[in-house]
Amino acid sequence: MTFVVSVVVPTYERPHLLQRCLQALLAQVLDPATYEIIVVDDAASAATQQVVHSLASEGGIWSEQPCLRYLPNPGPNHGPAAARNCGWRAATGAIIAFTDDDCIPRPDWLVRGLAAFTPGVMGVSGRVIVPLPDAPTDYERDAAGIQGIQFLTANCFYRRQALTAVGGFDEQYALAWREDSDLFFALLQHYDGDELFVPAPSAVVLHPIRPAQWGVSVRQQRRSLYNALLYKKYPALYRDIIQPSPPWVYYLTVAALLLTLVGLIANAAWLFVPAALTWLWFTARFCWLRLRNVSHAPAHVTEMIVTSAVIPPLSVFWRLAGAVKYRVLFL
Repeated sequence: MTFVVSVVVPTYERPHLLQRCLQALLAQVLDPATYEIIVVDDAASAATQQVVHSLASEGGIWSEQPCLRYLPNPGPNHGPAAARNCGWRAATGAIIAFTDDDCIPRPDWLVRGLAAFTPGVMGVSGRVIVPLPDAPTDYERDAAGIQGIQFLTANCFYRRQALTAVGGFDEQYALAWREDSDLFFALLQHYDGDELFVPAPSAVVLHPIRPAQWGVSVRQQRRSLYNALLYKKYPALYRDIIQPSPPWVYYLTVAALLLTLVGLIANAAWLFVPAALTWLWFTARFCWLRLRNVSHAPAHVTEMIVTSAVIPPLSVFWRLAGAVKYRVLFL
């Protein structure tokens, strides 16, 4: 059977979140006979399979419910990029819609997204809303930054022919980071411009923030590895859209830290004292910027103090590791 649109949802061992997402997708106001939902399980989990099969069977054979399919990712590569490729290649819709298992599409999400596909349009970017508490943490405020980014895989639509033209997602991105930007940049280059890619602000997906462990911002620095890959492939677009210049403050902070250590080892007070004061100033300033307009709960303030000292050297390490791995001059 051929559908107007196929919705692809990658997932990895989050059955409760997936169930919430699928319930929202099954409740779309679009004619259920015109769309399918494909869940790609990157863990081939029995719990995930049970969630999908349970929802698929709830309506029975006479139910007016969209087709809901479960696919374990059989490929050698894993991660959200590989899972999405598995999903859209198995789909039959002329338009492929992407969202994530921790998202909640509004009931008119598909209707609004499809309405933006006027003749010639190859891609549509919906709006992502991240609900925040009155006093968010630094992690929550940072996560809410995705609201201003176009063509996130949490909420975007592409014609199947466009995905085929560029080969889909680059499966080198093993984490959920920059793989959606990579695809969008590939399409911009292939179609030589952005006039075929339009926003659909009325196609809304809610993206509630999941609870995070203490120090989550430190673990997230590993994602900088993939910034180097994206920069290598699309240097001009990376600088225009992602990051206009390197994070020089991080490099200065790390340089001050290294000079502090050299001064300490060499017992050279003339070097140690100014370098240590410089490092403390950069670190304190970074911490202060992160604490503006966020929660000042004691545990959160403590987390900001500790992680503000750790993040710059870790970020620089992973950026340079990416430069080495992908053989690109990237700072």
